[in-house]
Amino acid sequence: MTVSAETLRALAPQGVLRASINLGNPILAGVDAQGAPKGVSIDLARAFAQRLGVGLELVVFDAAGKSVEAVRGEQADIGFFAIDPLRGEGIAFTAPYVLIEGSYLVRADSPLQTNDEVDQSGRTVTVGKGSAYDLFLSRELKHATIERAPTSPAVVDTFLTHGHDVAAGVKQQLKADAQRLGGLRLLPGRFMVIQQAMGTPKGRGAAAQAALAQFVEDMKASGFVAEALARHGIQGASVAPAAAL
Repeated sequence: MTVSAETLRALAPQGVLRASINLGNPILAGVDAQGAPKGVSIDLARAFAQRLGVGLELVVFDAAGKSVEAVRGEQADIGFFAIDPLRGEGIAFTAPYVLIEGSYLVRADSPLQTNDEVDQSGRTVTVGKGSAYDLFLSRELKHATIERAPTSPAVVDTFLTHGHDVAAGVKQQLKADAQRLGGLRLLPGRFMVIQQAMGTPKGRGAAAQAALAQFVEDMKASGFVAEALARHGIQGASVAPAAAL
């Protein structure tokens, strides 16, 4: 794939590709022993910068909402987001590259046994502020109350500290917290599937959007995404199917 000089300027106007990274999603990003960002999204950002022939600058945040605003405000050139209608305002998404399950977690002695029982009056659900789960549940829950933790990794601690009924988030994060803390269990199944995509500011133009979309399809088709998931030991996430361009 050849990128024109004009498209390159649109994608990396400062001569370096600034990638917004959300450390609040452990499926896609974390830090290594030295505190440097690592994960699937970092691998993809590095590969896209190499394709463009420019350097890479990581702009790191602890929550999805902050990462979204960085791209909307053009403090970053690309980002890694769950596709959501509200986030589409100002950001052009690619097709998804990874599918992630969203689950509910409760105390071991909770009367709740199924996902369908969560949305009832008098129940409180904890989610990470501005996360895809927050956006989805804010639309879908009609009776339960939503309380927001500062970030997705803080959801379970907030849920326990404040005595809420349910914690909602990335299945793998909730499962890890349940093993860490004990006395907790996941409700069976999932309440949503997150479509994780890349995005760029809409103002960068159609050619820039097309170049990013083609990159994502190439990374899925080549096995790059699957290999990155395996390399980082990610379980419970799957490579999204190919999309027509």
